[in-house]
Amino acid sequence: MKNKEKILIIDDDEGICKTLSLILENEGYSVETANTGKEALEKSKTKTYNVALLDIRLPDIEGTKLLKALPEGTPRMIKIMVTGYPQLGNAVEALNLGADAYLMKPVYPGDLIKTIEEKLEAQKKAETMTEEKIAVFLEARTQKLLEDLG
Repeated sequence: MKNKEKILIIDDDEGICKTLSLILENEGYSVETANTGKEALEKSKTKTYNVALLDIRLPDIEGTKLLKALPEGTPRMIKIMVTGYPQLGNAVEALNLGADAYLMKPVYPGDLIKTIEEKLEAQKKAETMTEEKIAVFLEARTQKLLEDLG
C-alpha cells in the first residue's frame, strides 16, 4: 500500500475521471478529480497534490497553460499530460512548460501506474536530497557560530 500520495485528475470527460480514479485508488492512492482548469486551480489552492494528471484539452483552458498556472507546492507537484490528441508540438510544448511526462489516451493502467511510481520515486529522492542539504548547511552554520563564540 502507498503512503496515500494525493493525485488530482483534471479531465472534462467524467468517464475518464471515474476510470482513472478507480485504477489509482485500487493502487492505494488518494484521488480527487476536477472537470475544468478553474476547478483544478481552486482545489490546488487549498490542498497539496503529489501528482496532477492533466488533459491537454479542457473546456476553459488549454492543459499546457494550466501546467504553468498550477501552484508549485512542497513536494513539487508532478505534472503528467494525458491526451487523446497526440501531436509532436503539444508534447514538446508540454514538456517545455514543465510537464514531467506525456501519456496518450487510451491510457493503459500498467503504463500509468509505472509512470506515476517512477515520478514519485524521483520526487522522494529530490525531497531527501533537499533535507540532507539543509542538515549539512545547519551543521556547518552551527559549527561556525560555535567557533565565533569560542
